[in-house]
Amino acid sequence: MAHIAVLGAGSWGTALAVLLCRNGHSVVLWSHRKEHAESMRQNGINERSFPGIRLPESLTYTGDIKEAVSGREIVLFVVPSTALRETAKKAAPHLKGEQLLCCASKGIEEGTLLTQCGILEEILPENPISVLSGPSHAEEVIAGLPTVVVAGSAERFAAERIQEIFMNRTFRVYTSPDVLGIEIGAALKNVIALAAGMSDGLGYGDNAKAALITRGIKEISALAVAMGGCQETLSGLAGTGDLIVTCSSRHSRNRRAGMLIGQGMSAKEAMEEVNMVVEGVYSTRSALALGEKYQVCLPIIEQVYEVIFCGKNVQQAVTELMERDPKAEMEAVCW
Repeated sequence: MAHIAVLGAGSWGTALAVLLCRNGHSVVLWSHRKEHAESMRQNGINERSFPGIRLPESLTYTGDIKEAVSGREIVLFVVPSTALRETAKKAAPHLKGEQLLCCASKGIEEGTLLTQCGILEEILPENPISVLSGPSHAEEVIAGLPTVVVAGSAERFAAERIQEIFMNRTFRVYTSPDVLGIEIGAALKNVIALAAGMSDGLGYGDNAKAALITRGIKEISALAVAMGGCQETLSGLAGTGDLIVTCSSRHSRNRRAGMLIGQGMSAKEAMEEVNMVVEGVYSTRSALALGEKYQVCLPIIEQVYEVIFCGKNVQQAVTELMERDPKAEMEAVCW
């Protein structure tokens, strides 16, 4: 039995905490709002994320981050990407170097252009760090539906320990040393999902969505490889797998926000309507900045940026993508 702290009591953090409890581990779930932690303690339900779903009796709750992380073998960060740095700084004084950190948040930090694990490495350089990612909607994980993800770390023992604590009959975990590739896939798929949602909002059908997914993974892969990631990672669970589910699922908040934008809402109005963190909006600006830094052409991501931050008409964005200069699909495939 492992002693684990889950930092972040949103839908994903709650689902992972429940999964770990079902696996027989000792788990404490931390919320940055003490009243939320107290509500879950009293009622045994996370009303905002999973109303009506009873949480395991063995799961404990706290709004005190020192209480959450002290003495825990593993600390799982599942907060919004915009809150990761602040949360890591709060946890840092109470962590020891041997505690294993695992990041299940997805995004690129604006300004620094650091991945989520990059932020943890900067603030907590003594701790072993891993990442958990893949096609995994919280609603299906908490329901016990079959799910397959990947655990990555530069240190093999860390990836294999995360694999060990999460694996069960309905939750399969593979391992990988390519942390950067996993994280770029995790962050940028949300941007492409916004585009897929916009396409759905315009009523453009399956052909357009398939093209966005296929050309989207091409953009993500090109950037990841330019940054030092592995091409193979982006054809796996953290790349193609996560992109497919985020672009097509009814559970995807990024797709839903994009759909609302495609139907005429502004990005601000769409985010308010979704009423959850839409990570793709925050990652779009950073993704474009990374493309400029590494000199990688990202036409879909560029158009998403223009729509969200510059007020471009969505149909005009599609027209500009369709009318780009003709080119070969695969530059590496020769006549």
